[in-house]
Amino acid sequence: MQILKLKSVFLFSIIIALFLGFACGNASKKEAAEEKEAATEAAANKTKTVFSQYSESIFTIQTFDGDRLLETAQCFVIGEQTLAAPFSIFRGANRAVVKQLNGNQQFEINTYKAYDRILNVILLSTEKQLGKPLRLYTGSQIKSVKTFKLGKKTSSVLPIGSGKCLQEQIIQGERFFKITNQIFKNETGTPIFVSNGKILGMAVIKTIAYEPTSMVIPAVELASFLTKNGTKSVKKLANIGNANAERNSKIKRIRLLTDYGEIAIRLYNETPAYRDNFIQLAEEGYYDSLLIHRVIRNFGIQSGAADTRHAKKDDLVGWKGPGYTIPAHIVPGLYHKRGAIGVPRLPDTRNKKMRFNGSQFYIVTGRKYIDSELDELEEKNKIKFSSEQREVYKTIGGSPHIDGSYTVFGEVISGIEVADRITNVAIGKEFRPQTDIRLKKVIIEY
Repeated sequence: MQILKLKSVFLFSIIIALFLGFACGNASKKEAAEEKEAATEAAANKTKTVFSQYSESIFTIQTFDGDRLLETAQCFVIGEQTLAAPFSIFRGANRAVVKQLNGNQQFEINTYKAYDRILNVILLSTEKQLGKPLRLYTGSQIKSVKTFKLGKKTSSVLPIGSGKCLQEQIIQGERFFKITNQIFKNETGTPIFVSNGKILGMAVIKTIAYEPTSMVIPAVELASFLTKNGTKSVKKLANIGNANAERNSKIKRIRLLTDYGEIAIRLYNETPAYRDNFIQLAEEGYYDSLLIHRVIRNFGIQSGAADTRHAKKDDLVGWKGPGYTIPAHIVPGLYHKRGAIGVPRLPDTRNKKMRFNGSQFYIVTGRKYIDSELDELEEKNKIKFSSEQREVYKTIGGSPHIDGSYTVFGEVISGIEVADRITNVAIGKEFRPQTDIRLKKVIIEY
């Protein structure tokens, strides 16, 4: 009996010891968890403290056409009295109102220094004293870099949205970084930070496989754009898209500098919308460094696609314009003789309003035709060639099969042999040259 009592006491002692040990273990785990939570909170508070100094350099921006609100996004200080914003929100705008994301500063902006439609960035100019320019991260290591976006303060708390940079992608010929941070439409243009307080770039939303995806315009692109345009004189926002028709009607010539040589052209005053549009894009530098992406022997060469600036070898290109199209303007007497400059468009099945690409153009090299071929084209296309057209197509050449269906807005005045040389290069799929050929620069001579 005494032995049983001793055993019971012994077992009870073991159970108590186990219970106490378990309780102590739980207490230790609880303490460790609390310490970890405290450390995490301290790190988060430290992060908020680090990034809070940059919040005065971030602004919300609203664009207006008169009093009509167009778009809401964000922008940030990138240089002295200079803000970087997404250009896409300025289509049709003549003014903007900016307000500090976490401050009281608010003012109107009516001027800009430069913009790039393809990069989708505009440098806004203001006489107001802004916060410090955000520093740009131009390092080469981007994969798995931790990223942050700043939110609007609630009480005394500054929200920090953290994520990471996944990879670099080329989308429609432009470089972007894909990030895990969720970007909402009204956050387009917000700076995305890395841990050292520099910015990875400007946030945008791109649709990939029908899904909106958070992306970043790289800071290295912003830095290059700022260096090139940061000291330019200011212009009125209201002038974006407004052509100087009188000046444009007196242009002497336009020089297209290609990898194969120079082609000089003139634009017709009979098609002023196309003339003015081409000149405006050329003055913006839109065409600089784009590929001659389509080459067809016995027809001609084509350029002006926005998705070719950073296109890789196997990318399918030629589908991206400046974000708008232009109504057809087919003028009798302007036809596709050798050296003619015209505008491509989507097929009728996908383009019932017969609108033409806003930036792409082709130069006709063509071939010579005989009367029987011209007779067949007249019957097939329900058109009638004038005696002058027939003579030109038989002696000089051209592409009569597209007369009446495409807008002709200019012609080559020298250098057609350069286009001839380009049409003889080796081509790959979709008529793209196997070796890249670029339209290096467009120079306008007044």
